[in-house]
Amino acid sequence: MSSKNARVVLALLTVLAMRLSAQTPPELKVDVGTSFRFVAFGDTRFTNPSDTRAANAAVRQTLVKAIAEDKPAFVSIGGDIVHNGNDDKDWAIYDKETALWKSARVTVFPALGNHDLHGDPSVALPNYFKRYPELHDNRFYSVRAGNVLLLNLDSSLDELSGPQGDWVKKQMATLPKDVSFVAIVMHHPPYTSSSDDKMFGGGHSARKKEQQFAAFLEDQQKTLPARIVVFSGHVHNYERHEHGGVTYFVTGGGGAHPYLIERKPDDPFQGREVNYHYLRVDVDGSKMKITMRRLELKGDAPTWSEPDSVVIANAK
Repeated sequence: MSSKNARVVLALLTVLAMRLSAQTPPELKVDVGTSFRFVAFGDTRFTNPSDTRAANAAVRQTLVKAIAEDKPAFVSIGGDIVHNGNDDKDWAIYDKETALWKSARVTVFPALGNHDLHGDPSVALPNYFKRYPELHDNRFYSVRAGNVLLLNLDSSLDELSGPQGDWVKKQMATLPKDVSFVAIVMHHPPYTSSSDDKMFGGGHSARKKEQQFAAFLEDQQKTLPARIVVFSGHVHNYERHEHGGVTYFVTGGGGAHPYLIERKPDDPFQGREVNYHYLRVDVDGSKMKITMRRLELKGDAPTWSEPDSVVIANAK
């Protein structure tokens, strides 16, 4: 066996061992009251600040600082946390640049993105799980915060079949009565006005399997007492879409090189600007207010604006 084939076999065996050792997806909890705030964003691509092609380090660092100052109960990162998951140096940059979150005791709940899985999986996945030991090597899991249930998915796996699909369906079928909002956190977006072939400077089209997952969610929403909200990334910009009673956010403005979007006429949010941002999610009983906090850097001075905000109410 060649050394290359041996490395491939070793990587596959390592991943298989991790899957076999993974326990039932953990059900994590955050101690909050009926009113609390969390932050959702993604596509930070932590890497050497000199790599300006991969990400804008000044933007990324400014967002991290602003999020810490917002004092959220937790931060949800929707994938592409680092530029290359198998690069120890990228994860060291993540550790360094988010140290203020750790000192402020801000918990991070991640979802895996394609960049987090880049390279050798026997290196990339341990790098990821080392930062989040509470996941116990699980690639999907839930978080309960007040009346909100977050389902953090790995969109490199199928969302409707296999272990993850079975788990998602069970979660939706056995939803506790006191859950008012189900927040789906995943990297690849079910809806986007971006495109693989029409965007200047890059872009991504929605994949068929995420579109099928959206159809499932919208069918669930017809009878589900809780409101479903989806936070995704992958497209390096901001979008909001509403279909079948479900609100979908693309929040990929964490610092990765931006994609310009040719927005459709019926998109709830319009604008051709670059939108580096994070989402401030304020939960107050039966209402969830999501505000896009847009960052523009002019020199060293940050300028903040809130060009989009929506309130999702659970009247059931």
